Amino acid sequence: MRNRRAALAAVATAASLALTLSACGQNSEGGSEEDKGGSEGATIGIAMPTKSSERWIADGKNVEKDLQSKGYKTKLVYGEDDPDQQVAQVENLITQGVKALIVAAIDNKSLNNVLQQAKDADIPVISYDRLILGTENVGYYASFDNEKVGELQGTYILDKLGLKDGSEKGPFNIELFAGSNDDNNTRYFFQGAMNVLKPYIDKKQLVVRSGQTELNQVTTLRWDGGTAQKRMDDILTSSYKSGRVDAVLSPYDGISIGILSALKSDDYGSKSKPLPIVTGQDAEVASVKSIIADQQSMTVYKDTRELAKVATNMVDALLDDKEPEVNDTKTYDNGAKVVPAYLLEPVAVDKENYREVVVDSGYIKESDLK
Repeated sequence: MRNRRAALAAVATAASLALTLSACGQNSEGGSEEDKGGSEGATIGIAMPTKSSERWIADGKNVEKDLQSKGYKTKLVYGEDDPDQQVAQVENLITQGVKALIVAAIDNKSLNNVLQQAKDADIPVISYDRLILGTENVGYYASFDNEKVGELQGTYILDKLGLKDGSEKGPFNIELFAGSNDDNNTRYFFQGAMNVLKPYIDKKQLVVRSGQTELNQVTTLRWDGGTAQKRMDDILTSSYKSGRVDAVLSPYDGISIGILSALKSDDYGSKSKPLPIVTGQDAEVASVKSIIADQQSMTVYKDTRELAKVATNMVDALLDDKEPEVNDTKTYDNGAKVVPAYLLEPVAVDKENYREVVVDSGYIKESDLK
């Protein structure tokens, strides 16, 4: 395999001679024209799912920042949760001649044809946080230990209900929510949580009154909080004319906010009807505020700054004809191949440790939580 960096160096050297008399300044993709370090100015395409989520905005900025710090130029696009739009965006990035792609997929199976175009153009692809399925044209996967996320959520519920260590307490009522059915992470989050919760459901110490316990019954398309709110409303109306909800497994902060809105509309949060345990994920500012206010119970913190570094290092290695660092070569079978992965560790966060974990680390500013 030819050394892309050597080839790019020759191009960049010629270009720098031509620009000797030109004023140096910012280019449209980000990065200085006189900054030819790292890959000597190669442009990397970054495709993120949506700007409607605080988390994905931060991911885009972090990936751009890390790539630019290594001398790359960047082209960042958001698909606004429209799979067709994301396909068109990735195709456009390929046409523009990017040297690598970092893609957080909206629909895990919609990119197969366009990634063949990337393969044909010798453009390596990093699957970012959401595994792309059904294609061999994904080089590496950068993510978190997704099953561990669900385990942390399920374990937190058991702890707060006092069900661990052989306790015979209960029964407690619980309802289950999962992420989008077109996101491969959804099944890992749900599987991790159910590994912890199902034994207690089987023993009837946890009761799902709605009867909705299978993954295909509890998914939330596009991770949408409004969709989750409507489903929670329906569950409360149909299954809780008497009794109360003691816990809700929620996979993501945006979904948690929707669930809490439905619960509060049904008088939960009053002195006579306390809010149930509600989990979450991503440590978004609104949810950390909700945790501080004793509404959402917990979230799972995933330091996306570190994830951006992992993806950037993968690109850097590939463009230097080196093997990226990985720590999992068995788990993530996308249906066409087992994709080598580097997985980071998630952390459970609640009112007791949020300051230490997300504020002291600089992930969220204290002033943002006022």
